[in-house]
Amino acid sequence: MILGAGLAVTLAWPAGGRAAAANLPDFKEVYDLIRAHLAGESEAELNQAAVQGLLEQLHAKVSLLSDGAETNAPKTGPLVAKSVLFDGPIAYVRVGRAGEGLAKQVAAAYKDLSGSNALKGVVLDLRNAGGMDYAAAADTADLFVSKEMPLLDWGNGLTRSKQKNDAITVPVAVLVNQQTAGAAEALAAILRETDRGLILGASTAGEATMAQEYPLKNGQRLRIATAAVKLGNGETLSVHGVKPDIQVAVNPQDEKAYLADPFKELSKPPTLLAGTLFSPAAGTNTTAGTNRPGRGRISEADLIRERKEGRELDDTEPTIRDLEPQKPVVRDPVLGRALDLIKGLSVIQQGH
Repeated sequence: MILGAGLAVTLAWPAGGRAAAANLPDFKEVYDLIRAHLAGESEAELNQAAVQGLLEQLHAKVSLLSDGAETNAPKTGPLVAKSVLFDGPIAYVRVGRAGEGLAKQVAAAYKDLSGSNALKGVVLDLRNAGGMDYAAAADTADLFVSKEMPLLDWGNGLTRSKQKNDAITVPVAVLVNQQTAGAAEALAAILRETDRGLILGASTAGEATMAQEYPLKNGQRLRIATAAVKLGNGETLSVHGVKPDIQVAVNPQDEKAYLADPFKELSKPPTLLAGTLFSPAAGTNTTAGTNRPGRGRISEADLIRERKEGRELDDTEPTIRDLEPQKPVVRDPVLGRALDLIKGLSVIQQGH
């Protein structure tokens, strides 16, 4: 255990690594010995080191708040940051934060994107989403569950879904990353636990806990996780985060660029490509981020036309296929994988 930077203190235990850490001595005993015999450190410096060590070791459960910020005030920013229609057609809804009213906004976005289209699926993007409103997370998950079943318990009793005939029943892909935190983590976990969605991306932040704040003498506050958040099956959400069903590793800087423009081609484009962005209003392809693939082979229709006209068709001569507008290609590897997944599930459902 490291008490803090700058302290020349070493605890030695037998070989065995982390397993042997369970046999660490009593904290007060160690602290008192260091306080009595360590040279060159004042009591204030020793106290600071001990506090830093505790905060570092318990970072997912304990945090120090300062600067006079009202951390229990509602966070700003949109509940739904983006909603568009991808080729398929597949609805894409990006959640900004889990707050009051999120379920209504997600439902409205889905209704707007469906329009006259028979949607094949939904991509619910929770990357970088946060919030501590677990009621909002449960209400949003309820949109996708048609029967009554347990969803979430965050210390106020177990919340259940409502039986309904208008639930969103198409396949769902949930996108997460290391910045997916709090109630957004719970939302992803509920959709998986209820068999309503597969999770893609990277493990989440591990901050899905109920916390209380306690004032300190120096004006700061200590936020302590006082209750675990549990899924409907009784499983506690881990401080190590929600692990995806399909892990897709993306450099954080690249992911930031993809979130701004999923069609953006970086210097080293990923190999997971899929999809086309459509305008919900016009139902036509957008032109932003278009990447033209190589020209295909001459079609059978071109060969028939050639014979009728009594001429040979040059391989370099443009065909109708060449004159058609090319579909933009999704370069975001997590989103691309999700679109491919939903298309595959849609084909399977049609076969059944």
